[in-house]
Amino acid sequence: MRAYGFKSNGGPEVLEEIQVPTPRPGPGQVLIEVAYAGVNFAEVQHRRGEFGEPDGPGGYDVPGLEVSGTVAALGTGATGPAVGEQVAAYLPAFGGYAEFAVVDTDFVRPVGQLPLAHAAGVPCVYPTAYGVLTDAGRLHEGETVLIHAAAGGVGSAAARIARARGAARVFGTVGAATKTQLAAELGYDALFVRDEFEDAVREATAGRGVDLVLDPVGGPVRHAGLRVLAPFGRVVAYGDLGRDADWTADVWDLWKNNRTVAGYNIGDVARRSPATIGEHLSRALSALASGALPYTPPTVVPSSDVVEVHRRHEAGRTHGKTVLALMEHGAG
Repeated sequence: MRAYGFKSNGGPEVLEEIQVPTPRPGPGQVLIEVAYAGVNFAEVQHRRGEFGEPDGPGGYDVPGLEVSGTVAALGTGATGPAVGEQVAAYLPAFGGYAEFAVVDTDFVRPVGQLPLAHAAGVPCVYPTAYGVLTDAGRLHEGETVLIHAAAGGVGSAAARIARARGAARVFGTVGAATKTQLAAELGYDALFVRDEFEDAVREATAGRGVDLVLDPVGGPVRHAGLRVLAPFGRVVAYGDLGRDADWTADVWDLWKNNRTVAGYNIGDVARRSPATIGEHLSRALSALASGALPYTPPTVVPSSDVVEVHRRHEAGRTHGKTVLALMEHGAG
């Protein structure tokens, strides 16, 4: 089958079109004929080598954490989706940039009325957004939320979910001033330039601060996030886009100022509580299909443009969600 992978770690240029064997579903797994694959920053990290060296078939690793498509075959004992059913799936072991992918049924859900192209951007992004907001962030109705990397896939999903779950105000930060104009489109009350967000947040909240900060950036941004917390505020760390050196939180500071730091990693959740991913995925697909959760359709590009897509993600020159069209005739 056709796929896009890399044999050595490096920049976007290491990605190439390859031919690899079509996988077979094992016990409790399904084989999906992929129509679309979502693109996530974790796949940039995968390619760069932050998760180790490639060790897949023929020495290649195939990125891709989320796909949509049609169930092509079932492994022994697999229950849930039926052959021919249109589904979306989270792939904890990657492999989505390919014509076929296998995955445990825990991570597969029917798309319902949601178009396949739209559904491809859901399985990693939305369970992560639900997880950081509700599982790790303990969002309560009436609270104020600040979301870093606000124009990205998780950020824009989290903004709308927070609003739907009763957040009073939702602010975000972006890397460039040109992106602040996207606030209304992405569902924010306001967007601030990330390098200047501390004073902007204090001014917007009359000095009180925010109740919840979602931070995939790290480094100085994470430190500053702690400083803008309201009493009993929480910072949820779920990434390291800034690639800064690790930092240490002062427990005395957390204790004396009623602050909390929490972490969320979807890969760890997938290993230890796979049903949680499936529940969040079902909730997201249903809410998006019904219109209960508004969203902006993803940007769909040919899979042959994968190198340029990775280049844009790495440079922070994207907003919203991008999906790769793996099938020329991909439905929906």
